[in-house]
Formats: sequence, structure tokens, C-alpha cells
Amino acid sequence: MGNKVKYNLKNVHAARLTETVTESVPSFAYAKPQAIPGAVSISLDAEGESSPFYADGIVYFRSATNNGYSGDLEIALIPEWFRTDILQEKLDKNGVLVENSTVAESVKFALLFEFDGDINAIRHVLYNCSASRPSIESETKEDTIEPGTEKLSITADPRSDGLVKARTGDTTDQTVYDGWYQSVYLPTEEDEG
Repeated sequence: MGNKVKYNLKNVHAARLTETVTESVPSFAYAKPQAIPGAVSISLDAEGESSPFYADGIVYFRSATNNGYSGDLEIALIPEWFRTDILQEKLDKNGVLVENSTVAESVKFALLFEFDGDINAIRHVLYNCSASRPSIESETKEDTIEPGTEKLSITADPRSDGLVKARTGDTTDQTVYDGWYQSVYLPTEEDEG
């Protein structure tokens, strides 16, 4: 029996992606996923279009494109490792994070997370993400302290081999489920067809 509901974002992780191309064949390697604590919310909209072709007075054929997802990940505070490894900020000799406009854009990464369910948590991985620099904002303290949050604008594009995302299902192998955050799950050949 499967879940009836989902709720409660948690266990957000990121794993740096390295893509190499040898003789026009891409290969992908992921670092070990690292936790991004303090997940507040995630909202990713599907990107792509549906284009109808009309013939015989009806929609005769419809083509659809999958251009991945884009949206926001809201967290309590972006960890320093994410700022240096992914957003490419540099830590100087005095332990100060420095942002420089001449540094290349952020590094690609896999984003892993889960939602609680009434039976099992539903675990997700987006394979080819990029994040834009977060805004700087906060408010003054009043009678009570209300923690501020930081938002990362996330774009999850298809990899060059077409892979976009994966998620656990009702019949996911227990070993795969238990090891979800140990390494980035990659589908097996027979599952891709």
C-alpha cells in the first residue's frame, strides 16, 4: 500500500556534479551528498511546452518538451560549504567569504530531498541543478525574535543525456531507499526504457 498524502520537506542534500566528455560521449560523476540543514520550503515548477498540430479539424498530434524545473528552495541559512563548493565564493586566509564577479557561474549539482508520507517518506533527486546567488535581506528585532530565511533560485535542467529527476515509489528496493543520501542514485539500464 502506498502513501495517501505528503507533507514536511526535510533531508535536503546537494552533491556536486562533474561532467566530462570523451569522444563525444558524456559521463557524469557526483560527489558524496552533503546535508543542507534548515529546510523551510521548496517550490519547483515544471518547465516545457505542449505544442498541438491540427489536422482533420482536431488536435492530430501533440508534442511536449521536458525542460526540467525551476523555482525556489527556502532554507534557514545557506551552509558555508555550499557557498564555497557550489556558489563559488572564496574563503580568504582570514576565514572571510568573498564573492567576486569574475568567478564563473555556480557549479552544477544534484539536489536530493524528501517529503514525509503517511507510510514512507518520498525521496527525490534532481540531477542537473544550478543555483543563483541569494538576495541579502533581514529585519530588525522587535518584541520577539523571528528568524529570517534565505532563498536559492534553483534551475533543474535535463542533463545532456536527458536525465532530469528520480523519486522513490511504492515498490522501491529497501537497499536503494536506505542508501538514498549516501550517493546519488542513478537508474539502471532496464529501468530507463
